Amino acid sequence: MNNIINRAAIPPMTPEAIARVVAYEQEQLRKPQIPIHTQHILHAGLYARTITIPAGVELTGALVKRSTVLQVVGDVLVNRDDECLRLTGVHVFPASAGRKQVFAAIRDTTVTMCFATSARTVEEAEAEFTDDTALLFSRRDPELNTIIITGE
Repeated sequence: MNNIINRAAIPPMTPEAIARVVAYEQEQLRKPQIPIHTQHILHAGLYARTITIPAGVELTGALVKRSTVLQVVGDVLVNRDDECLRLTGVHVFPASAGRKQVFAAIRDTTVTMCFATSARTVEEAEAEFTDDTALLFSRRDPELNTIIITGE
């Protein structure tokens, strides 16, 4: 069996790179915000969180404090520490804890983050992956959430 290193993996970011994203985020928060729908699924010990970023929209993610699997479908620019990647099509890859991404959608792009959890509520799962829960789109407007909790 071969060990393959995925070039598209998102490693932990340096404190300096995170600070640059935070500074960019502060600029973006001064502008009108585009509502983003979030789909949450808690099932079989997994939490999956899916958003669709409309074409032409730039957004920053929360500072993620745990490792996840990230799936990206569409055409988007995303930072990886000090590097910018263009992801076109379907990509599924590991994403480490200690990251804060900027996404710039060229075409409508769907992003799903997934991780194992024992959380029973969306709020518990969100608090598990970030301390920045107040910045999450899902906390700004509950009407923009679809929640599926199976109890399995």
